Amino acid sequence: MTRVRRHDLCIVGIALILSSGACFGATLSREEIVDLYSEGKSLFRQAADMARADPKSAKELYVRAARRWERIARKGGIHNGRLYYNIGNTWFRIGDLGRAILNYRRAERYMPNDPNLIQNLQYARSRRRDPFEEPERRRVLKTVLFWHYDLSMPQRSRVFAVCYVLFWVGASTRLFARKAFPKWALVCVGLVAALFLGSVAAETAMVASEPAGVILADEVVARKGDGETYQPSFKEPLHAGTEFRLIEERRDWRHIELPDGRRCWIPAKSSELVRGASTKSMAT
Repeated sequence: MTRVRRHDLCIVGIALILSSGACFGATLSREEIVDLYSEGKSLFRQAADMARADPKSAKELYVRAARRWERIARKGGIHNGRLYYNIGNTWFRIGDLGRAILNYRRAERYMPNDPNLIQNLQYARSRRRDPFEEPERRRVLKTVLFWHYDLSMPQRSRVFAVCYVLFWVGASTRLFARKAFPKWALVCVGLVAALFLGSVAAETAMVASEPAGVILADEVVARKGDGETYQPSFKEPLHAGTEFRLIEERRDWRHIELPDGRRCWIPAKSSELVRGASTKSMAT
């Protein structure tokens, strides 16, 4: 597991100070944000120093550090990949896989190609209790549409932008010099631009209609309907760190789709969405 490095904490601090004044909708002042960051950093270092000698006290300090940084994101309006990354690392250190994976997923939105983040997320996922076998249809799609699944959203957006510009530059030059930009090259560039535009649009629509989430409760019984009176969907309960796609919300329940394609209902308070903190999220 990659350790939280001190220079990472410094990077977060600089980012917070520089961006805190421009956060729309923030309810914390710049001074409050800086104080919370400093308190969290101090608590984190205290916890790291006493982790071996007094694990119980260290755990309490890690929780307090994570809570301060979470408040920066929630109340201060700061959404920073390094901030979420360090929050995820802090929760992982005390064995909270649900909150660790949740914050790694949030960090992934801002720095999808960071090697440390990728490694930590994969490792946290490997520690989960609920194994899921990916449906064959999805495996085939990942092979056929490898560029859609292997490249991040920012990477695909950049490829589209480059091809889009090349297409119109090539189309414009052909108006004045037909041999300056071959027709076959123009067609190829246009097709690639269209493919990557479709890829970005499809993922954007999917995220908007079925946002991702993570189970935070240590254990939750998945049911066939939106109430405790419904029968359990599976023999075994679901556990912290299990990821899902939200299908719909109804009262205090969420209808979700698991990685293997199965669907069920879980209490809303047992999970949280990656896109942002939920008012119904489970309290510690």
